Parts: sequence; structure tokens; C-alpha cells
Amino acid sequence: MGFSFKAFHIDDEGCGMPVSTDGVLLGAWADLDGADSVLDLGAGSGLLSLMAAQRSDASITAVEIDTAAANACRHNFAASPWADRLCLIEADATSSTALSGEVFTHILCNPPYFETGPLSDKPGRAQARHTGSLSFTALCQLFATHLSENGVASVILPTESEAAFLQALTHAELYVSRRVAVSTVEGKPPRRLLIAISKIPCQPTETQLAIRDIQGHYTQAMTELTRDFYLKL
Repeated sequence: MGFSFKAFHIDDEGCGMPVSTDGVLLGAWADLDGADSVLDLGAGSGLLSLMAAQRSDASITAVEIDTAAANACRHNFAASPWADRLCLIEADATSSTALSGEVFTHILCNPPYFETGPLSDKPGRAQARHTGSLSFTALCQLFATHLSENGVASVILPTESEAAFLQALTHAELYVSRRVAVSTVEGKPPRRLLIAISKIPCQPTETQLAIRDIQGHYTQAMTELTRDFYLKL
């Protein structure tokens, strides 16, 4: 069970959110150049942490509040080639004691983003998907607290969540440094946004990415981004 990548395997049984294209996009896109310490907020099965371990020499701290997801994450870390650089904290990241004032050169998060709508009857899935478990305001405050002065935070969001997220960023005195509008198919409107965040005011670079062409194949850009991870690329 689970999902096999070229260099590691993810067992996501019991996790609120299984392995997804969103997570793979974020893990492959985040700029980890120069990162020596990475924080994975809401780690789930540990996908982002493992991708960061494959792509860098950084020490990686993952935080996960859900026990079932944390158990899967521990298993996946232990089975990986980078177990000595991976640390899991099972806790609420917003707790004052969870991270004890630590700062990181990169923070990764595939955050809960549904602000309205019915909750899943599965508590873990509801927690992973709805902002009631981690609001954008609380998330951006975590970035402000735990990001080093020259560090970067990277997230992926639906396009419809951008306005609320930017408002929370402004309140936390954080800035967008990179923004990629992601469409599922070439020529279609974007459905997701990859956003890099800095403590330093800057003019963001804005680009676009299509996952598939109109024939249904991965685009060259998507292939180049993910070829180190997907088995069939």
C-alpha cells in the first residue's frame, strides 16, 4: 500500500490527506538552495520532508498533530535513506512549546485551505483540509516566528484562497517573493498557486506552469520538475 517514488516509499494509511500532486509539486518546486534546516508544518505522511531530504543536505524537522499521520510519518522516515536527518515532533505547531523558538532557513507547508463547506466525517481528513485546524493567520504567524531573517517559506494553495492568504501575510509583515500559477491542463485557468514567502520586502517573480498538455501528457516543465521523483519519468 502507499506510493513509491524513485528514492523512497510513502505509506499514507490513516493519514487525513494521502499523497497528492499538490504535495509533489510543492516538494519539487521549493527552492532549497542553501537551506541547512527545514521545517515541515503539518507533515502528514512525511512526503515534503522526504522530498526535502532527497533534494538537500539539510536537517529536517516535521511537525504533525494527528497521531495516525504521525505514526505513518515515523515509519516512512525510518524506512528512508535519510533517517538520521529527519526528526518528527508529534504536537500542535501553534503550541508555545512545540518548537521552542527554533528558526529554520526553509519552511514547507501544504496547509489546510477550505474556509467553508462541510467537514469530512473522518477527523484526520477534516483537520488536514479545513482552516479551522490551522488558520492562515496562525500559519503566517508561525512563518514569522520560525523563519530565519533570510529564510524562505513555501506553500501551495487553491487560487480562490489567495486573497485571504495574502491578507494574513500582510498582517504578519511577510512578503511574496515568487508566485507560480498552476493549471491542470495547458490553456485552462490556474487552479493552484505555488507561493514563496520572505521576511524581506521584494518584487515577486510571477510565472505559470501547466501540469498536462491537451493530449493528457505531462508537459516538459512538469516532467523536468518531477523527474527525480516519479517512477515513470
